[in-house]
Amino acid sequence: MDNATSLLVQYARYHRDPRNIATHYVGIPLIVFAIGVLLARVQFTIANTTVSLDAAAYLLAALWYLRQGQRTITLATLAAIGALLALAHPLGTAPLTTWLSVGIGSFVVGWVFQFVGHFWEGRKPAFVDDLRGLLVGPMFVVAEVWFTLGGGKPLHDHIVQQAGPITRQTPRKTQGA
Repeated sequence: MDNATSLLVQYARYHRDPRNIATHYVGIPLIVFAIGVLLARVQFTIANTTVSLDAAAYLLAALWYLRQGQRTITLATLAAIGALLALAHPLGTAPLTTWLSVGIGSFVVGWVFQFVGHFWEGRKPAFVDDLRGLLVGPMFVVAEVWFTLGGGKPLHDHIVQQAGPITRQTPRKTQGA
């Protein structure tokens, strides 16, 4: 089993309530977009080429994703992140108040969605136990969209077998909090 499959199974164990998964469809892209906005403002020069911190972060993330396996999900995740960063990048040169408002506002709203979802799930976010969850989140959302569109049935079935079925949970005090 490749590492991406193991990571998706581990992450899925924290995400079995459909409402939690739905909040991740909004929260994770907002957080990625926000990080792109905030990092786009920082630029440096390497070999007479201006590089923004969002591009450097994307390159490092791409190197990590490409080492995990599951090429279809990996490439789709990189495309999704790339699209979000492309939308975010122009805001790096926006006036300071616009840049901060959009960047911090999107970040906060994204995390509100995440924590509402985890309230419904009754579990803490996966990254609390393993910081790789911050990188796995976008891959999980891409995988869930792929499964919803009818793709990746063997992977989907493996994740469900290992993590359990998706079922609506009764909100309760968050475990481990």
